Amino acid sequence: MGSVLRAAALVAAAAVGALPAAAADLSETMAPCLACHGEGGQSQTDNVPSLGAQNAPYALIQLFMFREKLRLAEPMNDTAKGLSDDDLRAVSDAIAKLPAPKPPGEAGDPARMQAARALADQSHCSVCHRADFSGQENVPRIADQREDYLLKTLREYKSGARHGYDATMAEALQPVADAQLPDLAYYLAHFR
Repeated sequence: MGSVLRAAALVAAAAVGALPAAAADLSETMAPCLACHGEGGQSQTDNVPSLGAQNAPYALIQLFMFREKLRLAEPMNDTAKGLSDDDLRAVSDAIAKLPAPKPPGEAGDPARMQAARALADQSHCSVCHRADFSGQENVPRIADQREDYLLKTLREYKSGARHGYDATMAEALQPVADAQLPDLAYYLAHFR
């Protein structure tokens, strides 16, 4: 059964009370996530990331940071404020089980991809995010992420507007010129 059908079955079962309370609660907890981040975690909204196949440890840390207002981004802070530690773990595990985002339809301009690949190599993006950009543990999956969101995030890390739980991204982006960030986001979004 596809993930969309499973999600629909969960919602339908929860509506008629056929699920254990914990599963129904998770379905209710995930509903606001999927309303913004897209069905199955595939965002169709500008500057809103796809959540599908995001690493559970990374998602857990981000949810915790939103809940504790260590990372400010409405409506995430409001959405996460009532979640218990167990809720955060359940949601992050559910996010990790969503299907990975689909790659863009076009492969990307070869010249632009080559130039941006050199920039990604110079910035050592694949060291933390892996060679296929699937991420690992507390490092996010950026493969097939929305280009607009990637650019927004890169700009925020570079400017200091977004703070991670450590300074790795801010440090990695310091040698990258602001004018290069759109090409880096383009490359990461179109990487195959």
